[in-house]
Amino acid sequence: MSPSVVLDSEAVFVLSGGRSAALTEIQAALEAARRLGRDVIIPTVVLAELYRGRQRSQLIDSMLSRETGIELRDTDRSFARLVGGILAAAGADSTLMVDAHAVAAAVEAGGGVIMTSDPHDLERLAANYANIHISKI
Repeated sequence: MSPSVVLDSEAVFVLSGGRSAALTEIQAALEAARRLGRDVIIPTVVLAELYRGRQRSQLIDSMLSRETGIELRDTDRSFARLVGGILAAAGADSTLMVDAHAVAAAVEAGGGVIMTSDPHDLERLAANYANIHISKI
């Protein structure tokens, strides 16, 4: 396993055309990951958070078709156990479920960078993992 780049909901939204201010930064991170042979991961629960109506869903689906090399991580039993452990260790409740999936994806990959516009909750969830860096976009 090698460190990865994990995209949270806001990063996926930006990449889909939702906000342009951080787009260059996210695209640069994706290009660096590709050059270094690192995985780019989106937990599928992030997509569930973003699929909110036809137009927005089409933007996300278009981005997923356009961007190559993005891996989607479904939640199976072992991944759910990891997510639950992250929430428990942080003393967090299920309101941070989507963020915990992003942290779990990075943990499972052996570390990495999580790109987000809201670093506070992710920093709390990732506090026990020195090999995870939270990057504010």
